[in-house]
Amino acid sequence: MKNDMLDFNVIKFFGINTRTGKVLCPRPVRWEFPSPSWVKINIDGAARGYPGLATCGGIFSGSMGEFIGAFSMFLEVQIVMVDEFYGVIHAMEKAQKIGLTKVWLECDFTLVCVAFTVRTNSPWMLRNQWNTCLNYCGKIRFKVTHIFREGNVCADKLANLEFTHR
Repeated sequence: MKNDMLDFNVIKFFGINTRTGKVLCPRPVRWEFPSPSWVKINIDGAARGYPGLATCGGIFSGSMGEFIGAFSMFLEVQIVMVDEFYGVIHAMEKAQKIGLTKVWLECDFTLVCVAFTVRTNSPWMLRNQWNTCLNYCGKIRFKVTHIFREGNVCADKLANLEFTHR
């Protein structure tokens, strides 16, 4: 539908309700640099089906936007939520191994952000790994934020990269 008068008249002729949704105000979406001495980790998960093949990926960036590291992994068959949580768990395991003490985690899955404050929201099969992740986050300077998917393109590309190898 092109939303012109001809379409409008056809819709009215057939008696179709033409209520439109609330028009949202567009807002710019952009990736922000972390503060000096902080490392920002953007993560994303991807799934093909529910349940279906799943992957996750993440990218580590320094305060000037410099590349520090990245990962991309295939997770076999999972439900959608597991790929996002596993991406966070894996990212924080890598952060702990390299000794990061100031970490800003950013993802486009709101439930992951909420799970850092409401401890019962993680998938049951990852509960032990999630609790270990939360324990590490409690010992360092840590923050988590949500970013719209348009600002998380690099992590999305890394996650989807694994599908090309299968």
